[in-house]
Amino acid sequence: MRLARLLSTSALFAFGTVSAFAAPADSTAPSSKKGPAKVAAAAPSMMGNTAPTDEHEEHVSVSGHHTYFDGVTRRDVGGGLMQKQDSAKSVSAISRDYIEKQAPGQDPMQLIALLPGANVTSSDPAGLTGSHMSARGLDQSQMGFTLEGFPINDIGSFAVYSQEIVDSENLRKVSLAQGSADLDSPHLSATGGVVDMYMIDPKMKKGGAFDVSYGSYDYTRGFLRLDTGKIGQTNLRAYFSGSYATEDAVHSEATNRKLHAEAKVVNDWGDGNRVSLAIVGNRLYNYSNPSVNLASWDAYGLGVKDQYVASCYSGATCTRPNGTTFKNTSGATISNTVYNGVYKDSSYYKLHANPFTNIYASAPSTFKLTDHLVLTETPYFWYGYGSGGGSSYSVPTSWGATAMSGALDGKTPAKGTQVFETAVTTTYRPGAVTKLTLTTGANRLMVGYWFEYAKQLQTEPATGIGADGTPWDILGNGPNYVFSDGTTYQYRASLTQTRTHTMFIGDSLSLLHNKLTIDAGLKYAIVTRDAHNMLPDTSTGPYINKTYYEPLPTAAIRYQINPEMQVFVSGSTNFRIPTNTSLYDSGTYYSNGGYGTHGTTNLQPEISISEEAGWRYTGPTVMASVTYFHYNFTNRFFSQSQCLDAACQSYASSSINAGGQSTNGVDAEIGTRPIFYHIRPYASFEYVDARTTSNMAAGSGKATDYLKTSGKFAPETPKYQVGFNLDYDDGNVFGAYKLKYVAKQYSTFMDDQHIPGYVKMDITVGYRFKNFGILQAPNIKLNLTNIANKHYLGFPLSPTTNATTQTGVFGTSIKGSAPTYMIAAPFSAIGSISAGF
Repeated sequence: MRLARLLSTSALFAFGTVSAFAAPADSTAPSSKKGPAKVAAAAPSMMGNTAPTDEHEEHVSVSGHHTYFDGVTRRDVGGGLMQKQDSAKSVSAISRDYIEKQAPGQDPMQLIALLPGANVTSSDPAGLTGSHMSARGLDQSQMGFTLEGFPINDIGSFAVYSQEIVDSENLRKVSLAQGSADLDSPHLSATGGVVDMYMIDPKMKKGGAFDVSYGSYDYTRGFLRLDTGKIGQTNLRAYFSGSYATEDAVHSEATNRKLHAEAKVVNDWGDGNRVSLAIVGNRLYNYSNPSVNLASWDAYGLGVKDQYVASCYSGATCTRPNGTTFKNTSGATISNTVYNGVYKDSSYYKLHANPFTNIYASAPSTFKLTDHLVLTETPYFWYGYGSGGGSSYSVPTSWGATAMSGALDGKTPAKGTQVFETAVTTTYRPGAVTKLTLTTGANRLMVGYWFEYAKQLQTEPATGIGADGTPWDILGNGPNYVFSDGTTYQYRASLTQTRTHTMFIGDSLSLLHNKLTIDAGLKYAIVTRDAHNMLPDTSTGPYINKTYYEPLPTAAIRYQINPEMQVFVSGSTNFRIPTNTSLYDSGTYYSNGGYGTHGTTNLQPEISISEEAGWRYTGPTVMASVTYFHYNFTNRFFSQSQCLDAACQSYASSSINAGGQSTNGVDAEIGTRPIFYHIRPYASFEYVDARTTSNMAAGSGKATDYLKTSGKFAPETPKYQVGFNLDYDDGNVFGAYKLKYVAKQYSTFMDDQHIPGYVKMDITVGYRFKNFGILQAPNIKLNLTNIANKHYLGFPLSPTTNATTQTGVFGTSIKGSAPTYMIAAPFSAIGSISAGF
């Protein structure tokens, strides 16, 4: 009954809004008489739409308009922030019209920040250090990300490194399904939604495009793409592109650099046959930004760049960089909010480099075997090698439980000597998604299989540090610290082999001339992790084998009320298996409690059951959608620390299943094609009520108890979000004004600490010239981000159970621990010049 009332109210509001904004189909067209714009009808989408050839693109027939070299049409709804959707679930997407007007090089998370539910924070305006994202309160490790149909999430931790994925100039479309994955989505971590990214196709004519940019923090970037055009008398064509970018870190001495290359080859023939190959290479050399607690933020804000700031422990009297003293009464350690620019200890910025190399290759292809049978095949390969961040530690004195001395470059270092340790990961990840789609009259049957065999080697050796604080080797390749028995020391040393076998079947029945579509499907996943921990004296042993079996049913109904309006209802089950690191002991070995990180083999997969009910309007001028959603989560993952001694000088962290969560909310968005002389407004909204449904274990040793977290608002979840974009483009002058409001976000499960809400505003202005010689539509553009220069914490990176001392269910006093946050990027200005040829 509550759902019916909510949908009825939302629909009435949307109807009224559509009527108020409705305008002629083309107020900017030439004066010649013509009919209204027509939106081509397509068969309803099935529940397996991840491959590039599965998409049903929007086709709009309007005379007097053309597409520019950069893909801009000046016609897409909301300035490119809305596209026609017919899936029986919530989906939002951006197109070239929006992507091209952003600062060149922005990462995909930054690009979708205005879509309903997308909560995105970036630590630098150009995207060289990556962004952090959640949707409907679920962070990026609980979502699935694909590029050209293959998975981008890390196979071990499910993290997403958005700065490594793709150049924005080659992105055709980015879609966000806020609630659930498709049946054919190749993911092991999508308890929340999915983000699918698709690259542009090579052009039929020979040519290319380039852009150059310069801006704040000495940001410098160049991009070049070359198109072969059709080769010979075939449709075979390709492009090759490359970019290079450098940027000084916002408030530290570091400089971030990125070298990126991409290629795509396509050939299509006959009626629907297509083969393609996309290759992406990325070499990144950037530096980590520290996550900061609230006390440090209050003390140092954006940070002290060119001085040494010593950490100040709770209760101590400390000296600020300006010479004044203060007593730390915050209950947390106060540190500089950037890594220090002067070498004295592990806080030096050169000890926190993140060099990484990636190569992705995917070959999504479609073959029409008969008039009714289509084969879609997406083989892929994922390679990665590099560091996830380093630091300095005292020279090791034991190998597991055995006390042992050692040497560094043939010399025995003094006790307490600092060595550099960096977390190195090497990943090999081949796989393929295969599916057959049989269409017989009103019925479409899809069967498929996803196989993947991934190997991930993770090590952390120790090497030396120069007198100026520079590591001998930023990848830890040596000389390394070697124990007296010849063993090379490792902070962690593991090999994880993950085999995935996922079968899926879906059936779609279209009735009443495609007005009514009924979908049902089942995915069955079998995932095995064969784990080898090479550290000695571990609690879970050297060899660990864990297999997860998960049936994942889904069902949906969509009804097309008329050519412009549709309603849908869907339900789905999604899962996320435990991370590979949760299986392993690692870190410093303590004689009274073992390693600093305790592995466990008892974690159960995180499960989400989601339902959505929505309404869409797709008119010639206005598009709108409203979706109600509900989730139930079980076995939520959480990392918890426990003291190993009374003074808590030694402690260990481990992963646990932290109970359940229930979430209800509404997403909405509305946009128009050009109205009022080239203006295209867009607005999005989300309301979320997310509640923890169980009490959480907390404390250590005799102080272990359960906190009264049941009924508390979930951390990392803003209750409200609003996005707005006002686009203008008359063919020469173009620009946009963007606004995003994000409400406060709790950072503990007890709701005893939060960061306030914020408003971020951006402006784009530019001018597009007429063709000049071989140059097509050369243009200049200025992107201003965070124009109010608001300094704020954008995202809770490491929530805790409680920040202040709390009383447990059984009366135990449980001491709090400080959550940490991500600092958002301040104001920046980036100017760019681009052209086609």
